[in-house]
Amino acid sequence: MQLVKDLADRHELISDLFKQPKSPEEWEQYKLSDEQVAHFHEYGYVSGIKLLDESQINVLRKELEEIRDPKHPAHELFYEFHGNQSTDPNTVLFHSLGHWRITEGFHDLLWNPAFTMAASQLLGNNNVRFWHDQLFCKPSNHGGVVAWHQDYSFWIRTVPMQHLTCWTGLDDATTENGCLYYVPGSHKWGLLQKPELAGKMEGLMEFMTDEQKANFNPVPIELKKGYGSFHHPLMIHGSYENKSEFSRRAFVLNAFSDGTVSDTDGEMLRGTPIRVPKGEKMDGKFFPLLFGQK
Repeated sequence: MQLVKDLADRHELISDLFKQPKSPEEWEQYKLSDEQVAHFHEYGYVSGIKLLDESQINVLRKELEEIRDPKHPAHELFYEFHGNQSTDPNTVLFHSLGHWRITEGFHDLLWNPAFTMAASQLLGNNNVRFWHDQLFCKPSNHGGVVAWHQDYSFWIRTVPMQHLTCWTGLDDATTENGCLYYVPGSHKWGLLQKPELAGKMEGLMEFMTDEQKANFNPVPIELKKGYGSFHHPLMIHGSYENKSEFSRRAFVLNAFSDGTVSDTDGEMLRGTPIRVPKGEKMDGKFFPLLFGQK
């Protein structure tokens, strides 16, 4: 019987996929410019950030194919696993959470210096902790939608709102294969009610004011594989179906500033035994420090 290791017990790089910078000078290459940081705060996102090289992409693609098999020996470590989360039986949207616990590559993504440095800058140069990961895969020709939504509408059990999302493609993301779309400036609209994530694309419209609907002007975020986009927790975003001949595989890393606390005595993350008493700091096994001093 194969021994299953929970990689969430390890809070550092465990493979040679990435190298941890040893000096302030080595960190410099990963810093966002002042213009990029300003764009994030003004429009709610910044895109076109290189996070992976070709060899790293290939490793992650291989690991993805392995863990998509429900018979994988470490399958029980997923927080959630949806072979198809789409509400439309004619489309497919693979979606999972918790795969950082299963393979070395997806585990080490959390400590990728290109991610952690940018995350700290965009969170006000704060220490950064991990919240949770996600995989979204849309097969060619019939990949499903991810409906318009705000990430924080799913995260209100933590306070204050000092979160961040990073989306990165393992394939080129285009308008044809279902790339991410943002509504610039919508991070200033306040928190809206949450729709079904893989349900009706326009479901969020039910909760918008007439003024918000009038200013609802989505822009496509086309990215080459290995490049990422960071967005604010109230940014309205989503993606349309994949109508192309090519797959659209992507991963998401969600993080928050160190010092965030629990706002519930109930379930913290679906599919896990995690409980953090209300008012206590978010830390421990499942919320490791990614950047900064302990």
